[in-house]
Amino acid sequence: MDTLSKYIGQILDNRYKIVKTIGVGGMAVVFEANDLIQKRTVAVKILRDEFSKDAQAVKRFINESRAVSMLSHPNIVSIYDVSVKENLKYIVMEHINGITLKSYMDQKGQLSVKETFAFSEQILKALDHAHSKGIIHRDIKPQNIMLLENGRIKVTDFGIAKLPNAETVTMTDKAIGTVYYISPEQAGGKKTDPRSDLYSLGVLMYEMLAGKLPFVADSPVSVALMQINDKAEPLRNINPAVPRSLEQFIEIAMEKDPDLRFQSAGQMLKQLLKIKSNPNIVFKSNQSKEDESGSKTSSSMFPIIIGVAAAFLVVLITTGTIIISKMLSEESDSNVSREIEVISVQGQMYTEELKSRLEGESYRVIEKYEYNNEIPKNQIISQTPAPGEKRKLANEQAKCDITITISNGVKTFKLDDYTIQDYREVQNKLKALGVTVSVEKEYHDTILVDYVISTDPPAGTVLESTPDTVVTIHVSQGQKIEYTLVPDFVGMSESMAMESLTEAGLSLGNTTYRQSQKAEGTILEQSLAPSTNVLKGTTSVDFVISGGPEYKE
Repeated sequence: MDTLSKYIGQILDNRYKIVKTIGVGGMAVVFEANDLIQKRTVAVKILRDEFSKDAQAVKRFINESRAVSMLSHPNIVSIYDVSVKENLKYIVMEHINGITLKSYMDQKGQLSVKETFAFSEQILKALDHAHSKGIIHRDIKPQNIMLLENGRIKVTDFGIAKLPNAETVTMTDKAIGTVYYISPEQAGGKKTDPRSDLYSLGVLMYEMLAGKLPFVADSPVSVALMQINDKAEPLRNINPAVPRSLEQFIEIAMEKDPDLRFQSAGQMLKQLLKIKSNPNIVFKSNQSKEDESGSKTSSSMFPIIIGVAAAFLVVLITTGTIIISKMLSEESDSNVSREIEVISVQGQMYTEELKSRLEGESYRVIEKYEYNNEIPKNQIISQTPAPGEKRKLANEQAKCDITITISNGVKTFKLDDYTIQDYREVQNKLKALGVTVSVEKEYHDTILVDYVISTDPPAGTVLESTPDTVVTIHVSQGQKIEYTLVPDFVGMSESMAMESLTEAGLSLGNTTYRQSQKAEGTILEQSLAPSTNVLKGTTSVDFVISGGPEYKE
């Protein structure tokens, strides 16, 4: 995080003065800045240093700028400028006073039907516009949707968007879209089209109304398989306040087969507005088509069945080989000249001296090492053949193979730096290392929701891979939503008004001066009425200020 502070106060290209950090993501940092030419506040998204040489990351960054520059819609974030240089790559966007929809959902839990209608309608309008330009977003999720204080929605982050007549950004683990929202065709690596975005919106609507995701599992792969094969729990089982028509609407949006979904954002928006005006509408059943879809799903399992059959064949061949080898071995046993009883070494400490003694007593030692939380390092865990077993040897020079499994002791590892990564992926990585994971969520002004702020113990600590080792992940909940009452500024001096603004958690908007008999610097008017309840930290107030009796515009 310290490396981000180097940009504060810098002026990029003699135009954009960086003021403060307002968001940190996986590959980029978003700063608030002043546009010194246009005299306005903007957001500057800068590619993080560690990704500036990564061709895939740069490609995604450029992809985003190209995608959004093709669009112009009130529900899509606007781009003003782009700069891609060797040492610095940034996008200048409109500055949005608001929070992510994810932050809002996390703090409110289940959203109302009214809010879900309002937010979904705006997202669909944004998607309809993008799709009309040939752009598929492919990463619709609440983290990529900003909620302004007036209730307006802004769709952001077109980093992995599919553009018309352009090479698509390669789908990698980091650029496939968040697994909890991706469509079955994305999860299966198949071709995507605008209907993929509609599936993701269906998942988002489900989450808004249920207060939880439809598909959750221990690993991203498991979630992806659920997106392909599983049906979500009926929404009305979780939230009975949801009208049946809206439940059906979301079920259609989340159909596994794209042909069974709404076929365009425009069509989906039209149906949404219908059920908004008449919640008693009932959609026709897709049962016959669902049966077709089921057969498609079954056929999609064919490669898996083939794989299992192949594995079974390998087992048969291997088993046959072992049986034949055993038969040949038994045949050769008819010519043995001596028999030995296998020595016991289990529980002893394995040393070079012990190895030399065994090799001098007709054994060929095969070493195997494995980590063990109970048995000290270098102690022999087990042996094959077992102690006391008899073995026939062909002659005096023949050796008996003895496999000794030796303890490596408790496995240790150095804790990686997991900051600014999705905590669910980090959780799975740590569980795979055999440790116990604790998650603590806390508010953070800049790090995105569900991204890791820090770990305890910190990165670089050497830990034992045992359930007794506990790693705590501190996870961002985003900005804390607080409300404040607008003070009555009229009659105050400018300095008093600024002090009151700061105390109330508000910011200064536009200021206009006009001639007045009031003393110079007296607040004459304010844009928000006194005692209005507004979001703290994201709301600005405009003032009309007295320039004094002699003031001339």
